Amino acid sequence: MSVKTLTIDGVDVAIEEGATLLKAAQENGIRIPTLCHLEGVTDVGACRLCLVEVEGSNKLFTACTTQVAEGMKVHTNTEQLKEYRKMTVELLFAEGNHVCAVCVANEHCELQDLAVEVGMDHSRFPYRFPERDVDISHERFGIDHNRCVLCTRCVRVCDEIEGAHVWDISYRGAAAKVTSGLNQPWGAVDACTSCGKCVEACPTGAIFRKGSTVAEMVHDRSKLEFIVTAREKKQWTK
Repeated sequence: MSVKTLTIDGVDVAIEEGATLLKAAQENGIRIPTLCHLEGVTDVGACRLCLVEVEGSNKLFTACTTQVAEGMKVHTNTEQLKEYRKMTVELLFAEGNHVCAVCVANEHCELQDLAVEVGMDHSRFPYRFPERDVDISHERFGIDHNRCVLCTRCVRVCDEIEGAHVWDISYRGAAAKVTSGLNQPWGAVDACTSCGKCVEACPTGAIFRKGSTVAEMVHDRSKLEFIVTAREKKQWTK
């Protein structure tokens, strides 16, 4: 496999052809914020937090889905990108009902961490306060749609790793939501294996274990490490 050479924030990078800009940055210690990215499953560029600038183009590119090219000059932390990322996080908070003080994932939430990282202390956009439901029909888990950011990590983990494809995205625009089965209550979906991978993959407190209270939702990182290598080693078929 051929090697591509490029620069990221002035750092000379050499990496195999076909690698993404996000992987190239990570392997060289360059931080690019992400929310929908999860090692071991396909990237979809849903959250737009990993946007980067490439010299010679007036477009912005998602680092998780853009492959490296010879001679690329990439910028990951310009003032424009900082402003876009802050705006994106503000919009995520404004369009949902993210009340951190009463969330099971408080202090263990990737969205909360990103808000701190981008310097968000309030949203400049009007809060929508949508009426969203909470599904606790499953015996062991629940899903609070108020805290969902539509990153689709649960969808991809269930489909690509567990092979159950319990989750999907339904509806459009402001009405879009994660649904189980054919829009059935989670507990009524026979395909669900109760493996809990979606719980571990969720970056917020949207999918949780029943019985968890405020700040108790700590994700089991060993399961996420399993996800990283599961497809390659075919561990889920054993």
